[in-house]
Amino acid sequence: MQIIQNIREKGSVIVIGVIALSLIGFIMMDSRTASSRSGSSSSVGKIIGETIDSKTLIEKVKQQEDQRGGHVSGPELYQLRQGVWDQLVADKVLNTEFEKLGLVFSPKELSSILFSEDAPQTLKQAFTDKNTGMYDIEKAKQWWIQAKKSKGEQRDAIDAQIVEPLILQTLANKYSSLLAASAYYPTWMQEKENMENKTFANISYVSIPYNVISDSTVKVSDDELLDYMSKHKNIYKQDGGRIISYVSFSALPSKADTAQTLELVTNLKASFSADTNAKAFGARNMSAINFEDSYTPKSKLAMTQKDSITALPNGAVFGPYLDGKNIVLAKMLGSRQLPDSVKCRHILIATKNSQTGEQTLSDSIAKKRIDSIETAIKGGEDFNKMVLMYSDDQGSKDKKGEYDFTATQFSTLAKEFAETIFYGAPGDKKVVKSDFGYHYIEVLSQKSFETAYKIAFTAKEILPSDETINLASEQATKLSGEARDGKALEAYVAKKGLRKIDIPTLIKENDYRLGSLQDARQLIKWAFEAKQGDVSEPFNIQDQFVVGVLDKIQPDGLPDAKTARPMVEQTVRSLKKADEIGKKLGATPTLESAAAAYKVSVSSAGADSTITFASKIINGVGQEPKLIGASFNKANQTKVSELINGANGVYILKINSLGNKAAIDPALMAMLASEKTKTMVQTTYSFFESLKKMADIKDNRSKIY
Repeated sequence: MQIIQNIREKGSVIVIGVIALSLIGFIMMDSRTASSRSGSSSSVGKIIGETIDSKTLIEKVKQQEDQRGGHVSGPELYQLRQGVWDQLVADKVLNTEFEKLGLVFSPKELSSILFSEDAPQTLKQAFTDKNTGMYDIEKAKQWWIQAKKSKGEQRDAIDAQIVEPLILQTLANKYSSLLAASAYYPTWMQEKENMENKTFANISYVSIPYNVISDSTVKVSDDELLDYMSKHKNIYKQDGGRIISYVSFSALPSKADTAQTLELVTNLKASFSADTNAKAFGARNMSAINFEDSYTPKSKLAMTQKDSITALPNGAVFGPYLDGKNIVLAKMLGSRQLPDSVKCRHILIATKNSQTGEQTLSDSIAKKRIDSIETAIKGGEDFNKMVLMYSDDQGSKDKKGEYDFTATQFSTLAKEFAETIFYGAPGDKKVVKSDFGYHYIEVLSQKSFETAYKIAFTAKEILPSDETINLASEQATKLSGEARDGKALEAYVAKKGLRKIDIPTLIKENDYRLGSLQDARQLIKWAFEAKQGDVSEPFNIQDQFVVGVLDKIQPDGLPDAKTARPMVEQTVRSLKKADEIGKKLGATPTLESAAAAYKVSVSSAGADSTITFASKIINGVGQEPKLIGASFNKANQTKVSELINGANGVYILKINSLGNKAAIDPALMAMLASEKTKTMVQTTYSFFESLKKMADIKDNRSKIY
């Protein structure tokens, strides 16, 4: 219920336009103030030759913060900043490409999209008809007429938040359509693939898995790792970063802190029980749980102790008990039957503007009007006629004044309104006054009654004492002061029985998470200014004091052997095992000699026509693309193949026969068609990452964040 639930209702379309423009103007004004506080502009990056200054970045981030209510912090703020930067990159990279290709967006296209079902979601949400749930294009058009009259920063803001993203998305769709249309599958290639997929192989082979040689007997040196990576640079090349580990000291509440809070709450129990004003008692004692003057069904109570609490007689107190981070006392104030859902209708004579809060009608005049409406309806006047003629609630005016509410919405409604419809009975008709004006209300129906309880709580959050916080700070400071390099820190940790947390992941300059630390931006920023082996000063992160050590500075390019070992060691070890297996088999092994050397059998596959060039697996072997490829090398019909170093072992094979199917399996054709479509889709929708990778982008945001 828009006006009753304190949710702003769109009045006329003109009002919407004015308010929207005013709001945008306020956001822009606020962002200008923020940017002026930030000082002079300086470069924080460069995207394809265009310098991005700190003022631009800060303004855009501030706009995003304001749109979210202006209360953004921690990980959410870092995500927002990253999103703004990503958008700047996308704008520049894509628009550069669009200009090269001559892709344009016309004003006619803008109107066509804005006033269609393809309109931006924000616009569709603002102008959705509440009865039909459909996008109200006529209202959107009227708003746009007003919006186009705006000038300067207000118009710039509309362009930035609605028009420019729409243009970018439309041009991106055109670009991806060009890519999709450019995909060509020539006839000769189709014929070749059809022939290959008709052909099937029948082979005999020997499989010697790598695990015939124990891992412990095959050592992989650092030089071997580096040599392998140098031959596969495109796979292993990575951006630079830092390897950081840390020691943390908890500043969470101690057992003593918990006991102290428990004692404090316990001492309040007698006075809480005797006090006759539970709301005032909670406020006076600064309760961590606010008083709610309403009834809650037992099924909606969340605490595990609800059975004990709801069994209390009026005035009795239960507790203290632990509920999350709080020690709580619960006092039973009363109970009553409450419907789970209510249907009602009303007429509102408003005394203030729902958007601005300004007085629009005197209280006395409003009261006379609602009394006249009540008299008219009691005299037989049609309720809906009165709604259409007099009600100021635009949210229900075209619904005969009717609303349906559930018990969970009780606290979102104006108190006087909620109590009338939930505490009354079907058929009740009543005039009530709320902050919005005077209502004439009729309760139409109530369903699914349940016992509900009014419960007052007095609670204290368990917080760390100054002693607990100071102890954690002192321990961290002592570690930082006595251990000034990585080796000294290791020795200190071992001596004191502390735990150092190693983070093997490479940390990038603009990251903010470090292992389980969700807001470690300060520590990460320090690491990119420190020298390898440095130990940080203590940082207060979440509920702990953290001392970090910079274990390694990893430059751009190939990682060193220690960093790469978890990624590459097994691959290099398999290659060395393949060499050992090859030496044991000799220069010209046969199937029989290879099988005898490792006491395995000669196997066969493909007699059932399952091995084709498009096969993903070979029964009994698994995924081995090299083995499948060799199964169609005609040279292997006259002699056994060379040794094949596969993913899981070494193979040797001989082709027994190559045959042709009368027709291609429909399932295979469907699979191939699906693979082609999937590849085309991936190519079409991954173009941006490719363009971004080729673009010259310098990211120096860590200068300001």
